[in-house]
Amino acid sequence: MANFVTKKDGAKEAFNPEKIKRVVGIAAADAGLANDKAASIVEQVLATVMQTTADKEEITAADLKKIILDKLDIISPSVSQAWRNYEKTK
Repeated sequence: MANFVTKKDGAKEAFNPEKIKRVVGIAAADAGLANDKAASIVEQVLATVMQTTADKEEITAADLKKIILDKLDIISPSVSQAWRNYEKTK
């Protein structure tokens, strides 16, 4: 698992799986999914992130976001769309 995430501005922060759980959970709620379905999606996404970053010391925030959205596109397009809709309003 990656130990650090490098932000757009070059700042590094510790990799925090709870952050991924939170944001994917929020997107799932925004997509109107039931809690049990949302929890399943969160766990699938987190497992993919952990597997993909297993041999990396650090990952960029952009690469991390791509991994998450690519997985969401496959397992729950509605959650992926909710995430993208939120990104547009930021």
